[in-house]
Amino acid sequence: MIQPLAYIHPEAKIAQNVVIEPFAIIHKDVEIGQGTWIGSHAVINEGARIGKNCRIFSGAVISSIPQDLKFNGEYTITIIGDNTTVREYATISRGTEEYRKTEIGSDCLIMAYAHIAHDCRIGNHCIIVNNVQLGGHVHLGDWGIIGGSSSVHQWVKIGQHAMISGGSLVRKDVPPFTKAAREPLSYAGVNSIGLRRRGYANEQIAEIQEIYRYLYLRGLNNSEALEQIEIELPPSAERDEILNFVRTSERGIIKAPSNNAPLVEE
Repeated sequence: MIQPLAYIHPEAKIAQNVVIEPFAIIHKDVEIGQGTWIGSHAVINEGARIGKNCRIFSGAVISSIPQDLKFNGEYTITIIGDNTTVREYATISRGTEEYRKTEIGSDCLIMAYAHIAHDCRIGNHCIIVNNVQLGGHVHLGDWGIIGGSSSVHQWVKIGQHAMISGGSLVRKDVPPFTKAAREPLSYAGVNSIGLRRRGYANEQIAEIQEIYRYLYLRGLNNSEALEQIEIELPPSAERDEILNFVRTSERGIIKAPSNNAPLVEE
């Protein structure tokens, strides 16, 4: 299953049923799980830990040295979960001393020409569309979607089930369960279609929408909104996830839409 024209370092650990196409390069200190397919001209660098049944397409570069001037050759790794696809010419850097690893979860789709920088943490079931550029230390929660040609500033956090419009410049944190669009990037409602597809009940979606009315539509600052949400709305997993995300945001969350860009909730 390994083509003779591929280069495999003798110290690489390759599981059973792995397919490695011609001209792929696998360096030392690499681990590849069962059933994974590595396309021609893909380069898997030192420190890569690739799970089962992944697909790495032609020209992708995994676990490259970070593009960070502070990197001083310290030992770091890149972890990719099971059933994740990395399309053509996507690039993924390994970690730095700050976090020591770059992590991508299971069942993700990283489309062509995307870049995931050092120390990023990508959850499960995420989609990163063509030409998306993630700066270092970006966090993307489970089921997050980032539209094509978007750029995400370093240290930004994007919550679970969030969806970001294509061509966006993401400078602030994007809370969970939301949609973000426009320039500057603003709250564009709750990702209700995505939530329904993933089994959320109408009552849960209505609760999430009510929480974001406090945060974005009632003219309250964040501290006032969080206080009223905690007092007036019953506890739930979704409520507590939103409260914790906003309270721990270091860059601040995206703002409400401007007056000339009315919000239409679905």
